[in-house]
Amino acid sequence: MTQHFSPLTPPQRVLMGPGPSDVAASVSSALAKPTIGHLDPAFLEIMDQIRGMLREVFQTSNELTFPMSGTGSAGMETCFVNLLEPGDAVLVGVNGVFGTRMAEVARRCGAEVTEVPGQWGRSMEMDALRAAAAGKKFKVLALVHAETSTGVLQDLSGARGLADELGALLLVDCVTSLAGHPLKIDEWGIDAVYSGTQKCLSCPPGLSPISLGTRAQEVMSARTRPVQSWYLDLSLISGYWGDERAYHHTAPINMLYGLHEALRLVLEEGLEARFARHHRHARALVAGLEAMGLEPRVPSEERLAPLTAVAVPEGIDDGAARAHLLNEFDLEIGGGLGPMKGNTWRIGLMGAGSTRRNVMLCLSALRSALRAQGGRVSGDPLAAAEEAYSRA
Repeated sequence: MTQHFSPLTPPQRVLMGPGPSDVAASVSSALAKPTIGHLDPAFLEIMDQIRGMLREVFQTSNELTFPMSGTGSAGMETCFVNLLEPGDAVLVGVNGVFGTRMAEVARRCGAEVTEVPGQWGRSMEMDALRAAAAGKKFKVLALVHAETSTGVLQDLSGARGLADELGALLLVDCVTSLAGHPLKIDEWGIDAVYSGTQKCLSCPPGLSPISLGTRAQEVMSARTRPVQSWYLDLSLISGYWGDERAYHHTAPINMLYGLHEALRLVLEEGLEARFARHHRHARALVAGLEAMGLEPRVPSEERLAPLTAVAVPEGIDDGAARAHLLNEFDLEIGGGLGPMKGNTWRIGLMGAGSTRRNVMLCLSALRSALRAQGGRVSGDPLAAAEEAYSRA
């Protein structure tokens, strides 16, 4: 007997975890526009506009700038498989899950990987990376700009100089920082970068914007063997995104509509205004959390604005508290990973979700969750947040 299925009716949640973030209504509308062919002249024009907008958001003039078909992890693999060959030396800063993942992807490319361990919840020190290099040369220096697992923002001011000392390309993960923090690819001398659509761009997951500069392209041109992944081979994909318009794969048409609208919204708001908005709401959130006696896991000078990591109070069950938020408030926040699992909440204020309303909702909901477990709430989180807004 044929089973009948009802149309999907997913619940309406407020997404304040580490991603995905809330999707703007106009982005959702763009996703529903008529599908056309991936080689249709009208779609090729949309592709050109996406590339131009991405260059503005990445703050680069790199021609090799476009979204890969796949999530942020596809962008990560794209950069590594195109830049590395077996035996190449890679230096990776590891102070969270995604530094660990970069090292693993590099190893699977056959690279000789030197991992430099850092403290979870703290930025990597350039001197520690330099000491680990021990005077050797490397093909790639890989760093995470915004470590989603810990809420740490990496200072990249000394990274180009260190990469030059090592003779290395500078590869940066900016999955959670793109459109939420300043990211100046050309000014900072970044050779290769990848991101995702589901964080501060507030587009559903499924695309990974990348950008590679002249030095990276020279390395790719000098390869002695084909890229190990046919699907992620930029020498092939760039033929589709470039002037050739050579068929490579069927692009996710409607996802690219959504990205087009998400980028348009970013540029309409303005980068500086958008960065300021993320910082303003993050400050208010932290003020409210601290008023409840909750402690941020990252020092203020190293803390991400789009993602705040806070310690779970002693005696509070992490999973039960997050379930309370979901069941009583339709609110999602994230738990910790690795050594932060069970003792950390990760609260996202990304893109369209970085609003005063969400800050107040989250603080009210967390207060309720703590009280439900008999936790002590020492102050008024809403008043503390209001005070922070008044000083903004």
